[in-house]
Amino acid sequence: MLTSQSACYNGGMGVNAIRLFGLGLIAAGLVLPASRAVLAQPLAATFANARAQAASPAAIAEYRRKLRIYQDARAAFEAEAGAYWDAIAGKRRTRNAKRRDRQPVSLNDYVLSQPPLYDGPSRPVNPEPEERPEPRERKPIPVVADFLQAAREYYQFVPTRPATEMDFKRAYARVALAHGLTREQAVRVYAFETGGNGGHDMQSGLSSGKPGARAISTAVGYNQLLTTNTLNLVAEQGNGILKALQDKAARLAGPQRQAMEHKIAVFKRMLAFARSVPNTWSEHSKLGATPRGWGVHALVLDIDIGPLLQTHKLLTSVIFARDKGYTRPLSAAELEMMNLTGDGTGFDMVTMPQAMRERVPTSNFFQRSGYERNPVAIRHNTVAKLLAITDERMNANSAKPGARELAAAF
Repeated sequence: MLTSQSACYNGGMGVNAIRLFGLGLIAAGLVLPASRAVLAQPLAATFANARAQAASPAAIAEYRRKLRIYQDARAAFEAEAGAYWDAIAGKRRTRNAKRRDRQPVSLNDYVLSQPPLYDGPSRPVNPEPEERPEPRERKPIPVVADFLQAAREYYQFVPTRPATEMDFKRAYARVALAHGLTREQAVRVYAFETGGNGGHDMQSGLSSGKPGARAISTAVGYNQLLTTNTLNLVAEQGNGILKALQDKAARLAGPQRQAMEHKIAVFKRMLAFARSVPNTWSEHSKLGATPRGWGVHALVLDIDIGPLLQTHKLLTSVIFARDKGYTRPLSAAELEMMNLTGDGTGFDMVTMPQAMRERVPTSNFFQRSGYERNPVAIRHNTVAKLLAITDERMNANSAKPGARELAAAF
């Protein structure tokens, strides 16, 4: 059975559950004495009644007047925004069709206005008590300890960790160069993804080391691979990774050879698991949400396999662009756009002439929900501005110690 934080993902109690432990006991009537627990509900009702009594007819009428104004403003905005994002989707379909037919894409194939942003009145506060839906429970995110535990539990696998971080960086540099990535691409993407100081086991949201920090995704390592990325790369690149391990085993002897052969056997089982579903993002996302998928994700921590996965995360974008006939080397910022947004969407930006980059809004490359949650894309609202801020952050973070060490490894 999985232990530690993973317990809460299977219905037990983990870190997030512990934070809510006191509240949970109170809700269950286990902290308050029985008499006080019995009084708790009437007390809440008393407060609600007092609030209702305090709401005068005039206050209620004013609230309803403001509510109508708010609802009218929101309805007008939603109509405008809906039309805008429908146009974005329609233009995207047109571009995709043109590319399939090998037709040129022009400025007319993009929406050139910026998306509407709501600037009307906020929703007024109801002076009368009203029922509120129960807050949706946030699903805890597994962390490195869970990936390691799942690897032991389901695959009898413990990743070979580096003696020092510099050892992992040297291994990554060797693999990246051998597969055709440049030092500039690898170092600058690392600088952007990790902030310039991340280790091979750095997880998104936990890089600061501050007390109470919380993982915000399963992204781990130099190029921040999600569980879904790892499963997808294992499925797609598994044969090449397996050959690299077998070639390495052939150069070893004794206990080292035995350890590598065990790793090969484990990888074959993980490969079979990754290929047990159709090779789509959605299917691998489902696998990545299971403990067996977490165990596969532990491969990113292994000094023999992790550098291969981190390299292929970028290399697939380079190959995608090359296969589309794009022969100029990708800049690090262009590669990062493909890394962040997906190869197809990123390639759309990469192949755009500079004059078009200056005019095309970033909204053309997002779904509405993603755009409205992305302050960087909103603030730097054209392709040119988004690439420029990416380059700017790469420049700043490349001067940090971790990035300088990685550059020295090449």
